[in-house]
Amino acid sequence: MDLSIGKYEIFHTVVELGSLTKASVSLNISQSGVSHAISSLEKELGFSLLTRNKAGIRLTVNGERMLLYMREILYLNEKMLQEAGEIRGLEIGTVRIGTFSSITAVWLPGLLKKFMDQYPHIKVDIVEGKQEEITIWISQGIVDFGFLMLPAADLEVLHLKREAFCCVVPETHHLGAENSIKLNALQEEKLILQNSTLKIIHNILKSNKLSPEIAFHLDDEQAVISMVKNSLGVAILPDIALHNLPDGVKIIPLSDDRAICSIGIGSVSFKNLSPAAEKFIAASTLWLNEHFT
Repeated sequence: MDLSIGKYEIFHTVVELGSLTKASVSLNISQSGVSHAISSLEKELGFSLLTRNKAGIRLTVNGERMLLYMREILYLNEKMLQEAGEIRGLEIGTVRIGTFSSITAVWLPGLLKKFMDQYPHIKVDIVEGKQEEITIWISQGIVDFGFLMLPAADLEVLHLKREAFCCVVPETHHLGAENSIKLNALQEEKLILQNSTLKIIHNILKSNKLSPEIAFHLDDEQAVISMVKNSLGVAILPDIALHNLPDGVKIIPLSDDRAICSIGIGSVSFKNLSPAAEKFIAASTLWLNEHFT
């Protein structure tokens, strides 16, 4: 059978974008060319990969099974091309990174600038999501690796930085005059937490035999801070989430030495990363050492 890498790439792009039209634009080929490639692939395999209707496209059960292998083949092909480029003295390829909002806002601009200045011919694809989504993307090979709050189950991890938790309160709050806050001072407060650190904070509170009310838990740190500004509760957030703070709130450190979390990189296997991914991780650790030590 003639199952070409090109057909795999077309099929993978259609699935990722959820549309033949979007895939044709992304790949710069005609929509009829995309349809022909999918039909040809289905004919060669002997079964349908996609169902098509007015609502769009969906993977068949068999399509889901084949997608896992095609992702692996595309990844290995990309890795092979990068290795070949290195042999020829070229630094090329694509690195796909999973990240969450705080990393995107605070770290990535500096990281990308350093990396792209050093490796201008390596393309970087950024996929932003929730912690759970990033973990799934890593496991399924959608991204090469991802930035995560540690620990991360079933992944190899590289610790990057410890982050202290701080309390965010409205300026008029009775705790606003404090220079630091003990955890037990929060027992009667309504807490607003970020989902990415919800389990970590719960464990910290539990170890101190505290069980304050968790009024809200949200994905976006700016939404958490906005709720604090409107006096709906107080927040506990890591340092990295405390960027672009609005007027009307105050940051107060927590005095408990255990009120910390770790940010790191998760991967299925660091040994099997592509050269481009290895270079990005090396550049990341160097940038962090330059800016946070």
